[in-house]
Amino acid sequence: MIWLAIPAIAAAAYYGLVMIAAARWRPARGASRDNPLPPLSILKPIHGRDPRFYEAILSHAAQDYPEFEILFGTTTPDDPALQDIVRLQREFPGLRIEIAIVSTTVPNAKVGVLAELARRARHSVLLVNDSDIVVEPGYLRAVTAPLEDPGVGVVTCLYRAGADSWASRFEALGIATEFAPSVLVARLLGVAEFALGSTMVFRAAVLERIGGFGTIANYLADDYQLGRRIAQLGYRIEFAPVVVETDLGGGSWAQTWRHQLRWSRTIRVSRSAGYYGYVVTHATLWGLVALGAHQWQAGVAALAVRVVAGVWVGAGILGDRKVLRDFWLIPLRDLFGFAVWAAGIFGNTVQWRDRQLKLRPDGRIFDGARPRD
Repeated sequence: MIWLAIPAIAAAAYYGLVMIAAARWRPARGASRDNPLPPLSILKPIHGRDPRFYEAILSHAAQDYPEFEILFGTTTPDDPALQDIVRLQREFPGLRIEIAIVSTTVPNAKVGVLAELARRARHSVLLVNDSDIVVEPGYLRAVTAPLEDPGVGVVTCLYRAGADSWASRFEALGIATEFAPSVLVARLLGVAEFALGSTMVFRAAVLERIGGFGTIANYLADDYQLGRRIAQLGYRIEFAPVVVETDLGGGSWAQTWRHQLRWSRTIRVSRSAGYYGYVVTHATLWGLVALGAHQWQAGVAALAVRVVAGVWVGAGILGDRKVLRDFWLIPLRDLFGFAVWAAGIFGNTVQWRDRQLKLRPDGRIFDGARPRD
């Protein structure tokens, strides 16, 4: 039965790498505080009113930054989020805040909206992030400063999540203690071709060099595809020294399952080798297998290193205090996460907001996908 300890030892080694990556984590910083900051266009595609939506857009409009604009886009003229944007326009009359109602037929409607917003943008540096992202003061300065280095093509950010239900708490805990550690390990091992949808800042000229947003309009993982194409031009992708926050709201277990399954299947078709390699990261499962085989040292080591590494990244690097409250749930969340990972191996359909989409093996969306009834 000694061989049953091998996966647990491998999982413990992986989370040992997580701790090394956490100790060596050095986000990018601007070359000089004295250099002028570039005018900035913030592109915000919206679809529905996310939890804390007004707080999210307010946190952008209230930024202390020399010159910027916020462009919102939606495909629905009666989108419930529009009333909050109109309120923001009233409260910040000196800031250019524009709403675009976009008609698009591309498979990824979000990218179709982004293409139109990029066309309307007045400035040469673009910032794209999800509509529910709440940012801290100084965010715009922090995410644009690394572009002072001409070798940087995209600046992105780590993120944490708020939650109002047990299901959402499990998802938030996974973001802080499983997903974020995987990002750190990837960077440590030199895998640096991806950006996160929580923040993507890049020059409009670089976007044009990859062919514009139209080149990724057929893909569901538009953030990954954007980062990969820019990295292929020889640019670096750097992380800014700020952490932003998304809000998962009070989702049910069914909603959380669908959201996590969409994420898993999207990763599988985008980076299949990495997806199957994730099997070694399920330390709780392999730790329990080792304990069941009476391989006590391997089992306890896997569980202990996994919890310590998760807390270090979640609470220490992301600043997510909820991790300190919920760390005892990490083993249970891991078992839920393994079930999602296993389910993600099979099937090619995902639920994305109010649409059910079918994915091709290369990550593209089937052109025949239509809104659900």
